This record gives sequence, C-alpha cells and structure tokens, in this order.
Amino acid sequence: MYQASVPVFRHYLSRISDIVAVAGPDALDAQIADTFPARQQFATAAGFALRIACPLAGREVPDLPEALGPRLAVARAMLGGMTPGEFEGAEARVIRHQAGFAVLEQTGVEFLHLYGLPNFFFHLTMGYAALRLAGVPLGKADFDGFHSYPADFRF
Repeated sequence: MYQASVPVFRHYLSRISDIVAVAGPDALDAQIADTFPARQQFATAAGFALRIACPLAGREVPDLPEALGPRLAVARAMLGGMTPGEFEGAEARVIRHQAGFAVLEQTGVEFLHLYGLPNFFFHLTMGYAALRLAGVPLGKADFDGFHSYPADFRF
C-alpha cells in the first residue's frame, strides 16, 4: 500500500509544482466552465494526497497551509516522512470517510484504488486541462515527467 500511494503522490505533487512554475501565478486562475480554478484544483489534489495516505498509515490528516506553494511543499514533506512499516495491514483497514455528502466505509485497498487515486488524478488533470485551455504551453512531459518530444512535435 505504501508503494502504491506515497511515491506516486510525491512524484505527482512535484509535477504540480513544476507545472505551477511554468504557468505563473496569473494563469492559475484559469478554469473550465464552472469548475474550481487551476490553483484550487492543484490545492485539492495536494489535500487528497494526505487525505488518502494518512489514514492508510494510521495517521491523522493534518491541516495544510492555504497558499498553494507551501501546501504542496508541506504535503510532499509529510509524505516523505512516512515509512512502509506504517502501511502494514492497511489493505484490510476499514476507513470511514466522506465523499461530498456521502459517508463511505471502504477497505484500504478500495479506499486507495477506487477513491483516493482517481480523485487525486481528477483534480490534477482538471488543473492541467484548465491551464492548457488558457494557453499555457504544457505537454505530456510536464504532466508525467517521463515523456519527451521535440519542441516542434505535434500530434
């Protein structure tokens, strides 16, 4: 459970930090239709990383700074302090949580794979898409940190 959560969240929180740096502060107000602006989408993703990892590790979910930069940094640092041993037995741990107005009880496996990761990536992707819509020059390499394309490449 540790390997499927903490390294994934840390990697993609780092990607968000890099995307935010490319976008600049003004672009972070971009949004798609009536959704949250990119800034809030990324902040929500950071919150989800800890909302998911902390219960799996048997920890309380902490309050995070409101400002996006510090929020991303604190979330990454907290995740960096977690150890695989804290996640032992997490797959069977029953986690009670709220999804909007719904109160759910899920095993750690369900909580991570059916709720946590999809919601984390939903908010990351919504922020990314809002920035793309606003004309910020981002590509797949910015999103995942693995792809590489020549500067003039287009699909």
